[in-house]
Amino acid sequence: MQSHSSQEIDTDATVSTDVDPKHRSWQGLLYACLAVFFFSTSPVFIRLAAPFTSVEIAFWRLGIAALLVLLLGLVTRQPLLLRLREFPRFLLYGLVTALHFIFYIASLSFTTIAHSLAIVYTSPIFVALFSALVLREALPFRKYIGIAVAVIGVAFMAGFEPHYTACQPQEGHCMLLGDGLALLSAICYGIYSIAGRGERDRHPLFRYTFYVYGLAALWLLPLTLYFAFRHAYPLPALGAVIALGVLPLGLGHTLYNASLRTLHATYANLIATQEVTGGILLGILWLHEIPSLTAIIGVLVTLIGIMSVLL
Repeated sequence: MQSHSSQEIDTDATVSTDVDPKHRSWQGLLYACLAVFFFSTSPVFIRLAAPFTSVEIAFWRLGIAALLVLLLGLVTRQPLLLRLREFPRFLLYGLVTALHFIFYIASLSFTTIAHSLAIVYTSPIFVALFSALVLREALPFRKYIGIAVAVIGVAFMAGFEPHYTACQPQEGHCMLLGDGLALLSAICYGIYSIAGRGERDRHPLFRYTFYVYGLAALWLLPLTLYFAFRHAYPLPALGAVIALGVLPLGLGHTLYNASLRTLHATYANLIATQEVTGGILLGILWLHEIPSLTAIIGVLVTLIGIMSVLL
């Protein structure tokens, strides 16, 4: 079995090198842009998923996404078996993925969509650093100036909001808690992106994503059982959770992982930052959540810094 798996991996690598690099880059850009389209639905569906807890939402969306990817792998006849010695590495990937989603979903209970998305998408900072340290894919020095601008934008956005005395969701110290959770999610997202980039030549797409999503769901299973049946399960909330598993995760994150196979991880992650724009627009249209002027300025400065790294 091991020799057969090695042959599969070598075959995958050979196929990837036979394609014209420019074509693969454009293909990666297309995958990343399509991923953004699906990503943008995430904040709204998370709000509509109440009263599900953040842990339950993360578990079910990961589990549903894993089943979707498994089905796609079977239909396309991709090899899905993973060697036993590779499980510890994928268990770590699953843990990082689970933490990313928990921190992100939980942050939306304490801060605004504008804050959460903009802070989560400081992740290119971490992706650029991790790419240079782990993958030896360093960026030109001038790109780090753009990264610094993005950090300043986030500091402006999160630090100049009005201070509130009541500790209610989206207010006062609770907003700072939400911002902190979003930052932890950004760090985990950076690690998640580097893992996807690093495994591109070892595993076909659906095998990689199936085990990452599935093992992430298993990490969350004990907590999910603890919170289970403590609240009602209205049909609209159930529909929102299913949509989260299929759209932003099953399709969006799988397309994002596909883009990581042909693009520098920082570039793929930077394109994904446009979820900020899409998420805020959907938040305005569906939830009537209008971001404050300082939040808008912070988001714009952050996006300028991020785009200067991409261009």
